[in-house]
Amino acid sequence: MPAQLRITAGTNGFAATLLAMAVIGVAPIFADPAFADTDSWQPAAWQVSAPQMALGHATLKLNGEADGLLFGRSQTQADRTGVTGQIRLNPSLRRVYDSGLMLALEGEFLVLRDRLANDRYGNDVFEKLSAAVQTGLGRLEIGQTDGVAWRLAAANPKISGPKIGGSLTPDDPKISLFADPVTERAFAAGFTPRSAPGASANFAKIAYYTPRLFGLQLGASFTPSEGKNLLPFLSAGPQTANRQNRIWEMAANYQDYFGPVTATASAGVIMAHNENRTPGHEGLTDWGLGLNLSWPIDDAWTVSAGGAWRRSNAYAFAINSVLDSGSTTARSANAMVQWHDWSLGFSYTDGTAKGASSLPRLDTRARMVSAGYRINRNLDIAAGWQRMDHARSSGTFYTGAQTIAMDAGFLQLQFHL
Repeated sequence: MPAQLRITAGTNGFAATLLAMAVIGVAPIFADPAFADTDSWQPAAWQVSAPQMALGHATLKLNGEADGLLFGRSQTQADRTGVTGQIRLNPSLRRVYDSGLMLALEGEFLVLRDRLANDRYGNDVFEKLSAAVQTGLGRLEIGQTDGVAWRLAAANPKISGPKIGGSLTPDDPKISLFADPVTERAFAAGFTPRSAPGASANFAKIAYYTPRLFGLQLGASFTPSEGKNLLPFLSAGPQTANRQNRIWEMAANYQDYFGPVTATASAGVIMAHNENRTPGHEGLTDWGLGLNLSWPIDDAWTVSAGGAWRRSNAYAFAINSVLDSGSTTARSANAMVQWHDWSLGFSYTDGTAKGASSLPRLDTRARMVSAGYRINRNLDIAAGWQRMDHARSSGTFYTGAQTIAMDAGFLQLQFHL
């Protein structure tokens, strides 16, 4: 397991993150010659490009994003206000040949986070690192990267703008606004109903994507185990019962135009073998469908909407809890209206986990409304409201009840390269 950098949630503990965001966001501005040549203090002047440099015939580039959130929440036995956020870096090294061949090394590092981190990779520091070869015949990736069913899923519109809201969206959160009062970590007594098939997470794998032809792109990937040792076949994964191996994925993404409307549809399936099977368990089957529609009404207005559906025999989408009875289902719907640099969006997600008679039925429902403004190509700001409802058929939450409702208002600032 890679080492993890942890910062205690709370105003004092998160000061380091806020300071890092300020350094990342402000220092490059004054180093940018374009800024020095203007006396304008308009936001359009406060923007920078991702840093890059030549290494021989290759190009090293650093992308990334920093999220900062101030929130007030209504949650039993939890602090009423708080701050949270994280910083992700995406370095890449690419060499492009005259023939069109491209060789690349690509990574994603979660370099700073606090206890409210809640992403699908386990909040590791080293989340992705892979090599890629791309030609006119497609793209081949090897290493710790996403599976094709997740990558080709039709993306629901990211509410509150292209970037803002992405880390909070209920369909695939990276940050939670709600905490377990005992551990002060992201509330995890329910489950997160991510509606795109993603059981192979960032396990080391081999993935292939075809070029998009006549609107259709196909993908296939093989993940030999649950190992996270950069390259496939180097690790058998965690030493636990019912671990999955030989994980195969297939996916398709189709895009077409109907007048001014762009429609994108996807389908993906994941199947795996249960290596250390115990009674009542079996191999994984995880599949899903997605649809996204975007309509640019004119130069100022764009309306988009999408939805997704997923079903798995992994209880609460936990890859080592694949049962021979019951299933877990997730559904999501999103809509967004954009006017120039302003946006208003709504997101809805719910899920149900059913297992053996000894396991409780879990129900989760999430809603979010958010309004955002793109200050410039680097900075977005948004304000919104999020509500989470959890229920279970047996046992109780920390409150002693079988249901719990939580809601929060937030102010979010995101800097991205």
